[in-house]
Amino acid sequence: MNYTEALEYMKKAAERGSVLGLSRVTELLHIMGDPQDRVRTVHISGTNGKGSFGAMLTAVLKSAGYKVGGFSSPAITSVTDSFRIGGEEISQQEFADLIGDIAPICESMEEKPTEFEVLTAAAFELFVRRGCDIAVVECGMGGDLDSTNVIKAPVLSVITNVQKDHSAFLGDTVAEIASHKAGIIKQGRPVYFGGDSEEAYEIIADRAKAMDAELFLPDYSRFSWDENCCTTNGADITWEGEKLHIPLLGTYQFTNAVNVLSCVKILRRDGLDIPFEAVKSGLGAVKWHGRFEVLCREPLIIYDGAHNPDGIRCAADSIRLYFGDKKVALLIGVMADKEYSLYADMLGELAVRAFAVKPDNPRSLDSEKLAETLTERGLPTTAFADLAEGAAAAYSYAAENNIPLIALGSLYMYREFTEALGCIFY
Repeated sequence: MNYTEALEYMKKAAERGSVLGLSRVTELLHIMGDPQDRVRTVHISGTNGKGSFGAMLTAVLKSAGYKVGGFSSPAITSVTDSFRIGGEEISQQEFADLIGDIAPICESMEEKPTEFEVLTAAAFELFVRRGCDIAVVECGMGGDLDSTNVIKAPVLSVITNVQKDHSAFLGDTVAEIASHKAGIIKQGRPVYFGGDSEEAYEIIADRAKAMDAELFLPDYSRFSWDENCCTTNGADITWEGEKLHIPLLGTYQFTNAVNVLSCVKILRRDGLDIPFEAVKSGLGAVKWHGRFEVLCREPLIIYDGAHNPDGIRCAADSIRLYFGDKKVALLIGVMADKEYSLYADMLGELAVRAFAVKPDNPRSLDSEKLAETLTERGLPTTAFADLAEGAAAAYSYAAENNIPLIALGSLYMYREFTEALGCIFY
């Protein structure tokens, strides 16, 4: 099977929709020899921060000499972007080889696996084939019924935080959502919760107690950072008296770093050799796309995949941190199921103008509807049916007015936006 054929098969799997439950992926993996049981895994759930946390932890473990597999979603550039070895995306041919071997098994099953279940199985098979020492695996959504939740005894379960998102699937309250995410806690295996919701904590603590799983929480007294020293080149964090540089931007990266460093101590206790120098060099070299990422310096263009209320709040805080009273331009594209009316309320005072576009996704909101809503709520917005045209207009506006351009609203828009920028530059 070549890459094009692999993509066609995944398109076929996607037509089966999203069906909750672990029976199909469990059956598929069992036929494959249960590769998920043959690699040590850190399993990550949480509303926000999973990707940045996973990238930081992967960089630290790689620097410590471990061969690290990675699986994350959604894919930001192409499907291969979800699969990583040592932080590096796998090749199209390796992806095709994986799907080529797994597809016949899927087709032999009475109930065919969904797209994400096939991808999950491919990830675990990849880690075994590549001889990974450890894998860092993100839940796609929720936790208990997510197809990654076939891991029986993770080295560590991590719940970064719990906020409202995916309410149609996970519930309308923080407690309901937390109960789903707490489903990744396994019998006798440690769990770390990095959030600040008391409501979520109570659910997670009860689940940990029921599973005889030791629960760890962050101790912020061991950490500090100076927001006055934060620039668009990164920031420094002090951990137990030692200074570390983090090149990732966003006010939330301090919390992500605290979570990673707290988990490093837990992993050390479990027998992993992670010296301080590996922590320092790993964090200093970490890269992650789509999270307040600088794409261009002149004019300054930043992409942030913020899409839920907590993410938008963090994006607003980051704009204030880096630009103070200076107004910015916004390019926004969202999924129709998001609380997009909040964008104007949370970002309106920070922006002089917005440009609404429609990402190439069947769940996307029409740009005219988005522009109408934002304008009505006080944020002047122009709609563009074509994303590339919207990106060009937003770029020109930012350049002419010498202001930063912040693109946000969905990670699904990242590939299109960066491709549009490439056309503008070249």
